[in-house]
Amino acid sequence: MGKSGAQKRLGVYGYLFTLPFVVIFLIFNFWPTIYTFVLSFGNMRGFMKSFSFVGLANFAKLVSDRYFWGAVGNTFIIWGLNFAPQLGLALLFAVWLTNGKLHLIGKNQFRALFYMPNLLTAASVAILFRSLFGYPVGPVNQILMKFGLVTESFNFFRSVTASRLIVAFIQWWMWCGQTLILLMAAITGISPSLYESAVIDGANEWQCTWKITVPLLRPMMFFLLITSMVGGMQMFDIPFLITGMHGEPDFKIRTTAVYMYNVGFQGQNNYSYAAAISIGMFIITIILACFINYITKERTPKIYKGGKK
Repeated sequence: MGKSGAQKRLGVYGYLFTLPFVVIFLIFNFWPTIYTFVLSFGNMRGFMKSFSFVGLANFAKLVSDRYFWGAVGNTFIIWGLNFAPQLGLALLFAVWLTNGKLHLIGKNQFRALFYMPNLLTAASVAILFRSLFGYPVGPVNQILMKFGLVTESFNFFRSVTASRLIVAFIQWWMWCGQTLILLMAAITGISPSLYESAVIDGANEWQCTWKITVPLLRPMMFFLLITSMVGGMQMFDIPFLITGMHGEPDFKIRTTAVYMYNVGFQGQNNYSYAAAISIGMFIITIILACFINYITKERTPKIYKGGKK
């Protein structure tokens, strides 16, 4: 039986409603992605009007580029310093805020307050923390000197360790609220009957959390790990703006995204090599995502059914 006229009209309306998204996606997402792949096999730079293919030359250069691998290392160091405390603290607060036995006052206000940094623009946050840790008369330096913790002003952005910790703290501060919201949503989806059965069997709060909540949060934590890693590989705004736009000091907070921007839009304006760097970031992300999926997936134990080996 064919579709009625009303059903056909509804189908047409559905296509019309999705058309704006499809058009915007093709123009601002799909086409730039394809163009980046094409550009990575060429020699486009500066104001060159001609474009010629050079094959895998850009990728051969990328493999031996110590600056690229240094940027990859910086990216994972800063991401690791950010993600580990972010997940741990967000999980702790998520368990507290979803525990009905604690009767915490102002839980909804605390959730909103915790999420607010995520709503701020990266540029304003970078300016704020650059002012807070400014040298020589920034508020942090003044507080440290007032309490006698230092005898003279400390230039945080000349120290590799301090700069990395500041960038990692900013990333944690901005994104911990989103992690908290997702973990709370996952915890509220766990059936209360599991906790009731555990309490009847004599389990305490810690055992319920460790034996029920944490294992059932495994899919959500895997999702957070993957998305955080993807976001970490794309970390650009804070490391770019917090110092001199080249990852100072000593290029130790220069992430892969900052290095790609430096190559493509500063100095030689080597667009093709910058495109190759972005493809390299994509390949590294895919490999790591597959590796994490492999080591974290649940494996069914093999059952011996008898017979010949």
